[in-house]
Amino acid sequence: MSLTILCSYIILGFTLAAPIGPVNSARLDKGIKNGFWHAWAVGAGSMIADGFYMLIVYLGMVQFIQVPLVQVFLWLFGGFILIYSGVEGMTSSSKISLSEIRGTESLVKCFLTGFIMSITSPLTILFWLGIYGSVLAKTVQMNGTGSLIIYSSMIFLGLMLWDVLVAGLTTGLRRFLTKNSLRIIGIASGLSLIGFGLYFTYQGIIALFF
Repeated sequence: MSLTILCSYIILGFTLAAPIGPVNSARLDKGIKNGFWHAWAVGAGSMIADGFYMLIVYLGMVQFIQVPLVQVFLWLFGGFILIYSGVEGMTSSSKISLSEIRGTESLVKCFLTGFIMSITSPLTILFWLGIYGSVLAKTVQMNGTGSLIIYSSMIFLGLMLWDVLVAGLTTGLRRFLTKNSLRIIGIASGLSLIGFGLYFTYQGIIALFF
């Protein structure tokens, strides 16, 4: 087991976490408004959900999340959570002042935001089924089953590195904040979450009635 191979799996986890989506939008918003630990908490919640789906794929329990009724629930509930979070973010951005930014939300709430967004996202499920499932198949083919836990841990380490990087970036951006820029960020982030939420809701309705 070479260091190069281990690093490649860390990079894989890092790049899997990087695409802009609901969780990263929420992570940036919470971090810029509240600081490093709030952004990190959103990411930590998301990583726990990612780990849950990785475990499901690892244990071969894919059949459960392929049940149509379960998928419909995830689409609709995920859409509701995203729309609610987006509206709440836009509303709060018009009220908050720079002197009140840090610590306005609890770390537990930020953690739950990241966890619920990821655990109810069918995109997360499809993502891990497609990417992680193929990684497992390739790893077993090339190295046998004995290396699965180690390589899976390297992927998870990559996810953790991305979370720390984004949290650090948002902390650095705070020094450039003005009241107006804070509102713009809050509105943009809120619109992004609402957009994802409407898409999730639409997919849930399609899955339910068609």
